[in-house]
Amino acid sequence: MDPVTTRTHPHIGYAAMLERFAPNEVIALAQAAEASGFTGVMAADHFQPWVPQQGQASFVWNVLSALGQVTAGDLGTGVTAPTFRWHPAMVAQASATLAAMYPGRHWLGLGSGEAINEHVVGRYWPEAPERIDRMFEAVDIIKKLFAASLAGRDARHEGRYYKLESTRLWTMPDAAPPILIGTAGPVTAKRAGRTVDGIVVDGAPVEKVAPLLQRFAEGGREVGRDPRTQTRIIRLHLSWAPTRDEAVANALREWPNAGMRFPKSDIRSPFELEQIARTVRAEHFEGRVLISDDPDVHRAHIQRYLDLGFDRVYLHNVSRDQHAFLETFGREVIPRLVS
Repeated sequence: MDPVTTRTHPHIGYAAMLERFAPNEVIALAQAAEASGFTGVMAADHFQPWVPQQGQASFVWNVLSALGQVTAGDLGTGVTAPTFRWHPAMVAQASATLAAMYPGRHWLGLGSGEAINEHVVGRYWPEAPERIDRMFEAVDIIKKLFAASLAGRDARHEGRYYKLESTRLWTMPDAAPPILIGTAGPVTAKRAGRTVDGIVVDGAPVEKVAPLLQRFAEGGREVGRDPRTQTRIIRLHLSWAPTRDEAVANALREWPNAGMRFPKSDIRSPFELEQIARTVRAEHFEGRVLISDDPDVHRAHIQRYLDLGFDRVYLHNVSRDQHAFLETFGREVIPRLVS
């Protein structure tokens, strides 16, 4: 049998950018995405947008809860930080409740956080290694709460960064939601492979992403996990429009943060990023946002990540005209992708 005939249609979801669209608009767009052939939603968790032009920052758990009522696909946080704004126990409670409301549909994507969202509570903002250690301790607490609560007992934690008095989650699904960790570095990717159910990667060049998947698989094998059972998710940022000039203009106006070739985790204000955005040029998006008016160029781009080994791809098009994007990709791109 020709091996090509055994390939299947992949899981292509909609990336709901809550820092760009008002909550009711996100709900309508997610419904339109599903009608166009997209499966599931990855929703961004932001307290502030990257730049003022983006204009929104709604509460991710409210939006995901509402989306569960009007869509049928998976529902994930891409990603939320259980480290500064929220104690890990609160993230565990929110996630467990969502999973109880929509059995089998919710996955919990976690990250180490960025100052633009997390500094608002006025706590000391540490260097990256501490933020990552905090995230993994938070994961430990969430896993303890999920496991103990399913077993009908209390959990407690006394750690370096967090304390949890004896308690449990009183509302739980029949099975705990899978936990995924967002990462851009190989060390964290390997640690995630040893610790959680999957990995979430934000759009980056293939040559940078491939080592992350390799290290993630290595970490899983070290603790006896079968890498084939762990989930690999990527969110790809695209700029498609009917003309290339429009696609370039949309990227520069709506998503200039992707053209800033430096770590942004320590920047606290959208207005500061707005000033930096004035220096961004179209060529700065190379490898971070694919800019093209040709749907087939986008299809080939997405297919490269599927071929690399990602199980799910969530697409974010930077244009304000999301309906044109959804209709075009639902008609010309998604049906031609294979996994």
